[in-house]
Amino acid sequence: PLNDTDSHALSQTSCESINLNFTHAFLPPVFVTVFIVGTLSNIWGLRSVCASWSKIGSINVFMFNLGVADLLYLATLPFLVHYYARNSRWPFGQTFCKVTRFCFNLNLYGSIGFLTCISVYRYLGIVHPMWVMGKITSRHSLAVSALVWLLVIIQILPDMFFDKNDPSSSNSCYDTTSNELIRGYMPYSIGWTVTGFAVPLVIILVCYGHVVAVLAKKANVNPLLKQRCLKLVVILVILFSVCFIPYHVFRNLNLTTRILKMRGVCHASFRDIYIAHQVSRCLACLNSAINPLVYIVGNDEFLMKLHHLNRRARLSLAVLTGAVLYRKPMEVDPDSPSDTRVNNSELMKG
Repeated sequence: PLNDTDSHALSQTSCESINLNFTHAFLPPVFVTVFIVGTLSNIWGLRSVCASWSKIGSINVFMFNLGVADLLYLATLPFLVHYYARNSRWPFGQTFCKVTRFCFNLNLYGSIGFLTCISVYRYLGIVHPMWVMGKITSRHSLAVSALVWLLVIIQILPDMFFDKNDPSSSNSCYDTTSNELIRGYMPYSIGWTVTGFAVPLVIILVCYGHVVAVLAKKANVNPLLKQRCLKLVVILVILFSVCFIPYHVFRNLNLTTRILKMRGVCHASFRDIYIAHQVSRCLACLNSAINPLVYIVGNDEFLMKLHHLNRRARLSLAVLTGAVLYRKPMEVDPDSPSDTRVNNSELMKG
């Protein structure tokens, strides 16, 4: 058991400044990878949408907005790589720091919002197809998209009014806020978590829970449609489980530990919570690279092209395999051309 001196020493060690070596080593390579993969996949997705704009469906409007939200955030990643690679020194000014953090939140909650819209539209199309037939158009989707952007901006705009550095570290660019303002930031973060994350998550769970139940009961559902919906459910489960849930849990836990430290309460576990928060931030930014999978599964025209390419590839393989099998007997005995000629002359006589 620890005596009073050991407990005091542990408490002092726990309350020391967080070691940022893990952050500086871990974040830059992850951000570089997400930037390359996410930029290429989202540009490809947006080009596909624009190429078929005249035939665009209601859900594809949300896909387009999802891609725009991803690219807005991906454009800020080179600056964040520079920041963390230079030991958390931000040379671009506080205004641009706030813009960078704003783009991250815009992407995160915009993605959640548009994924929720896709889920609701899929739910209506499968569970209530007769009710929505001819009633939902691309104009409605554009109006809903504008509403999503507006609601997301209203939610995250207050974050712009919180300082992103401390007086003692003017070159910092915090993802939340300074210690002086953290007590006011905590209730805002919790409210933001509820409205921007928890409520959409409940809506998605209800929609897809009902969709899965309907698909399981109906025997006459198109197998391609059933497979596509189940794939979309799997992708959304991965997105929320890997990217969104850990980030919101550990963001609020990390804010709590910072408030407790200011009150003199210290625990060794605070360092583990900080590291988990940094890992969850990287997982959250991965949604920009995973979102294009939603486009692939949800885009009807792309799926039809993929289905046709798959059929053509299988037919070509069958023809190639047949040709190889046909030629194989002639290649087994290449030294007996006379037999071949005899067989051919007999065929001509016959």
